This record gives sequence, C-alpha cells and structure tokens, in this order.
Amino acid sequence: MNHLKVLNYSDAECRQMEQICDRIQRLRENKNLEDAARAMLKCLGELKRPYLTNVEEKLLGVIERECDKNDKHTYEA
Repeated sequence: MNHLKVLNYSDAECRQMEQICDRIQRLRENKNLEDAARAMLKCLGELKRPYLTNVEEKLLGVIERECDKNDKHTYEA
C-alpha cells in the first residue's frame, strides 16, 4: 500500500477509462483476431491516461469494425 500512486481521475475520466477497457476486452475475446490487431490492443490497454488520441480512437474503431464484419460472416456461413 505504501508504494501505490494516487491517480486523481475524475468520475467522468474513470467512466471513460472503463469504456475503453470494455471495448478492448470485448475485442481480445475474439478468437479470430489477427496478431497485429492483438498487438495494437495490448498497446492501447497499457496507456496511462484516461482517453485515446484521435489516431488511437480510429485504430480501435477499425479493429472493432473488422471484428464485427468477420463475426457477421461467421454467423451467415
């Protein structure tokens, strides 16, 4: 306990971090996720701030769209 660092995030920032974590976790559970996407999710999950930059948000969005598209193809087959 003596070595823990206090992070002064607001409630809104905590909710935002939780949403990002939920999105990343959902994608990581996809068994068809490619290695490059898995590596990107690892990097995004290790960020030490409660938000994503525009580029990071776009990258996460691309992975989400591709996974959603692949999931739809799986169910249609």
